[in-house]
Amino acid sequence: MQVWPGEPYPLGATYDGRGTNFSLFSEAADSVKLCLFDAQGHETQVELPEVTGYCWHGYLPEVVPGQLYGFRVYGPNDPEKGDRCNPSKVLLDPYAKAIEGELKWDEAVFSYHFDDPNGPPNNTDDAPFVPRSAVINPFFDWRNDHHPRTTLHETIIYEAHVKGLTIRHPEIPKEIRGTYAGLGHQVMIDYFKNLGITAVELLPVHQFIHDYSLLKKGLRNYWGYNTLSYFAPHNEYCSRGQCCQQVQEFKTMVQSLHEANIEVFLDVVYNHTAEGNHLGPTLCFRGIDNKSYYRLMEDDLRYYRDFTGTGNSLNMRHPHVLQLIMDSLRYWVLEMHVDGFRFDLASTLARELKEVDRLSAFFDIIQQDPVISQVKLIAEPWDIDADGYQVGNFPPQWSEWNGKYRDSIRKYWRGDEQLLGEFANRFAGSSDLYESTGRRPYASVNFITAHDGFVLRDLVSYNGKHNEANQDNNQDGTDDNFSWNNGVEGPTDDPEIMAMRARQIRSLLVTLFLSQGMPMLLGGDEIGRTRHGNNNGYCQDNEMSYFDWEHADWELKQFVRDLIYLRREHPVFRRWRWFQGRLIWGDITTDIAWFKPGGDLIGEEDWKDGFAKSLQVYLNGKNMPGLSRKGEKIVSKNFLTLFNAHRKMMVFKLPPASWGEKWKRVFDTVNSAFDEDELIFKAEQEISVEDSSVVVLHHVD
Repeated sequence: MQVWPGEPYPLGATYDGRGTNFSLFSEAADSVKLCLFDAQGHETQVELPEVTGYCWHGYLPEVVPGQLYGFRVYGPNDPEKGDRCNPSKVLLDPYAKAIEGELKWDEAVFSYHFDDPNGPPNNTDDAPFVPRSAVINPFFDWRNDHHPRTTLHETIIYEAHVKGLTIRHPEIPKEIRGTYAGLGHQVMIDYFKNLGITAVELLPVHQFIHDYSLLKKGLRNYWGYNTLSYFAPHNEYCSRGQCCQQVQEFKTMVQSLHEANIEVFLDVVYNHTAEGNHLGPTLCFRGIDNKSYYRLMEDDLRYYRDFTGTGNSLNMRHPHVLQLIMDSLRYWVLEMHVDGFRFDLASTLARELKEVDRLSAFFDIIQQDPVISQVKLIAEPWDIDADGYQVGNFPPQWSEWNGKYRDSIRKYWRGDEQLLGEFANRFAGSSDLYESTGRRPYASVNFITAHDGFVLRDLVSYNGKHNEANQDNNQDGTDDNFSWNNGVEGPTDDPEIMAMRARQIRSLLVTLFLSQGMPMLLGGDEIGRTRHGNNNGYCQDNEMSYFDWEHADWELKQFVRDLIYLRREHPVFRRWRWFQGRLIWGDITTDIAWFKPGGDLIGEEDWKDGFAKSLQVYLNGKNMPGLSRKGEKIVSKNFLTLFNAHRKMMVFKLPPASWGEKWKRVFDTVNSAFDEDELIFKAEQEISVEDSSVVVLHHVD
């Protein structure tokens, strides 16, 4: 087969309309062979003829889109020195834009023999067992597609799983359920628009593998936090077949969402790969250049540094690893048109030595990149190491999953002891975490539940996790129990308990959507989805994890829709500037004020030492400063929200007339409809608020 020298960049396989250029970085290699596979699996090997700056490259004029390929890397194999090259292993291209096939677990995919891990290398050819990289056609008619660019303070995130969202949806055509095409179907577009969300955040769609340990148990890696390729959309989510069609289908999905003004965020896992620790398979990075791609133990290069609990960590100190990640991010923005990223275990990306360094090379590169710095960047600001919890410590252009918000709001509604100021800080945007670094309230991504942990219905229905189906003796997952159910767990016919749980769910949702910051709703919480007490569904690729549309709670969905529309209609709930001060006494021009149930302002000692299960929060919408970021005049109402986390009904007395003479009830987590005489209340009038519930009032002019 004819091969020309080609170019070292771009890396990967690049089709230009006439042929394909291949380039692979490996500082460890002595030589690299390109392996081309036909439909029957027959292999043709071509040695890449040139190496420039450790990039091995060649141009093949006969290769067109659809061609399957891999690499065999010849070089040192000395694990004690960190070298693990093994040409008997067909390796995926780190820059592959599409992957065909699934990994077939066999001893051949490992570079050692199971009965002698420290012995001679395993030189069995693994070609029959490993997936292939595929050359793609990069051309796509985007028509007039554009990024919606919803401002951060107006963004409402919906976290969802591509497969689980639609696999059981009766109105989606059966042949596309659980796929990119299913998510982009008009039925789902209409659902998102009616609900009012502005962005869909997808659990990992980078190509991943299913762990052998799970497959042995009859389980699968459902969530996908086991990345094998940072450029390829996961092929199992494609309805059209695997060879390159997943790229076109993903682009079509994004195009459909953009037409509805809905953004697409990706949950990305750049902290580790699916190759695991020193006993893991050799599929890609390990066999290409182990010492460059991975953080190794300095005192014993056979082993890997692990900040994630998955066996390895990518070596963010190496320029080619940084380049890989940045090239991947730019590809997903420029070629796939996504609008933002949520970085899994992002603290790991900041580790240049061992400690988390907020000014690490990765964040410096993000800051100056003209493409990535302009999209939405969200950090999961922790990893598993001792100093990994970094909420509030990420650079100014980043937003963060606010774990302190989640914990504080749960504690408040559960009735746990905590200082009143903690709840107030979280509700008002967490200025204590973000204001000093020049960030705005939308730096805080507020959430009550996420994919990891209980879904909302289970959160108020179980005293503890029930992960028995994961086959780890219920030892996996966090202990984020709520203990709100009076000893009754799971489904119940008791009307009082059912009513109490409904109030708790609605009160948590009201708190979420009326808090300052960027709210994130776990997909399915709005229709009462349950996982039957399992709070770690990472391996449950079955009906436990899928949306149960047949038994959806449509009344709850309508409640959430109305909440979202209240937030969107009134800018006072989504300010893009900080409140001027929390501790302001009796100044009716203040933007926020806090009252006791009896109508008195909360005193300074209450903030320092007190814990209150009931309080009133006043928001001044009439006195919001300036114009919106688009130059529009800000118009809102004044609101008064009454929170009662007691386990008994409480009588509230509204503030004096100087704060507002008349108030109208607009939301109540107990009743969705009110009699006329229950709608309007006067200053200092008493209102009964049921246990575990919220009442929202707005001022009547």
